[in-house]
Amino acid sequence: MTSIDQELLERWRRLLRPLGCPDDAAERAFAEIARHYRSPERHYHTLLHLAAVLDTIDHLCQANPPPPALLLAAWLHDVIYDSRASDNEERSAAYAQSLREPLGLDTALTDEAARLILLTRAHQTTADDHCGQLLLDADLAILGAAPEEYDRYAQAIRREYAWVPEEEYRRGRAAVLERFLQRPRLFHTASLHDRVEAQARCNLLAELAVLRG
Repeated sequence: MTSIDQELLERWRRLLRPLGCPDDAAERAFAEIARHYRSPERHYHTLLHLAAVLDTIDHLCQANPPPPALLLAAWLHDVIYDSRASDNEERSAAYAQSLREPLGLDTALTDEAARLILLTRAHQTTADDHCGQLLLDADLAILGAAPEEYDRYAQAIRREYAWVPEEEYRRGRAAVLERFLQRPRLFHTASLHDRVEAQARCNLLAELAVLRG
């Protein structure tokens, strides 16, 4: 087991133990979740991305422990990821709900986790949805990374869509970036908005310029 596997397994146990889940059931579920994130066609949506999302949520919550449903949603928001499919979020939400019985989780918890996961389809939520804002900002925090890290992210996304012809990819990716740039703000939380909103917009414009040639 790699160091990131071990670290994530311990974080998974810390989430589930207070919810009454036995370690053996937690470990079986972790092995299956990790298998999905290790799929060879993934280059960005990997265990490293999962760890980064969890770290960002911890940072945004500061001294307040993140709600279990938010953490479960973070763990499972990309558990199903197929760049050729259009229903990854729905399937990931269903996966979250499917863990209710094997892990002995409360229905309200898995339903809330599923709701949060579905928000990642459009990456939008309401002003009063604190948990939704935290998940969406953590998922998109990479947009505000330093330019070199952002470039590695953009290249990894391209590899995940290696099956798409270059011109078609450029048009589709550019359309996605343009939609983000048209938003009044990229990040919901004051913390990320204040710290990295400007950098994120610079990164998106730089990638857009490359895509347009």
